[in-house]
Amino acid sequence: MGTDYRVFTATFLTLFLTVCIGVSAYKPVIIVHGILEPAYKENPLKDLITKAHPGTNVTIIDEYTELFSLYPMWEQVRGFQKAMVPIMQHAKDGVHIICYSQGGLICRGVLESMDDHNVDTFISLSSPLMGQYGDTDYLKYVFPHYLKENLYKVAYTSYGQDISISNYWNDPHQQDLYKEYSVFLAVLNNQTSNNVKSKEYKNNFLKLKKLVMIGGPDDGVITPWQSSHFAFYDENETVVEMKDQEVYQRDYFGLKTMDERGDVTTYEIPGVQHLNWHKNQTIFDDYIEKWLT
Repeated sequence: MGTDYRVFTATFLTLFLTVCIGVSAYKPVIIVHGILEPAYKENPLKDLITKAHPGTNVTIIDEYTELFSLYPMWEQVRGFQKAMVPIMQHAKDGVHIICYSQGGLICRGVLESMDDHNVDTFISLSSPLMGQYGDTDYLKYVFPHYLKENLYKVAYTSYGQDISISNYWNDPHQQDLYKEYSVFLAVLNNQTSNNVKSKEYKNNFLKLKKLVMIGGPDDGVITPWQSSHFAFYDENETVVEMKDQEVYQRDYFGLKTMDERGDVTTYEIPGVQHLNWHKNQTIFDDYIEKWLT
């Protein structure tokens, strides 16, 4: 009876503090939107979090929305980082970040370039972590006159790299050009020989406590969809899994180290289209909520 009373009292006090004075037992959550999206499109995910974990400080970063999401990725990284800093500074126990689609790469940029981040868990929600190579509607919107086989002619130029999609366009047939011209993804992956901050980026990435990658075969946008799990095409357009990627085997940016210490989790979930990941109750209940403590 005494134990039950103490449990009841502790629960009541937690709820009282949460509801009455805004103190939460949960770490703050930062949400980063996807390409061509207004920030409010992430409201369903925010609602799922606050319903499951009342009192959680959830912030959707309202930067580089819609057409502004086509700005160069490093510019976006700097803008998102500036918005995240005050949240991190007020979270002595760290924060969680949930980053959707292109937002996952923005979050990679923040994590690797920020010396003093305190991100606990990075949840990558259907993000092209190893790049994009596919004729999707997004691509046709930005480059209406190019198919994937020819896009490198624009993407791998100095002016092409002024567009976000080009920054993570990863043509498996043009790897020399990719490594020469990619100012973002190849740099994050430490695949270039002139990244003077390669050790710094790796060390910063390894400050992350948990990496959770969510994606699935019915996504319809991320191509190949396995890019959401750090897998990608080889020159024959055969998917090479994460552990067989050179960037993993040589541990270019710390992914292998993080995996070997048991801090990388992947979820392959069929039946979910790209625009539904951040508003799917089952996805949240089964694959996201458990990490937001």
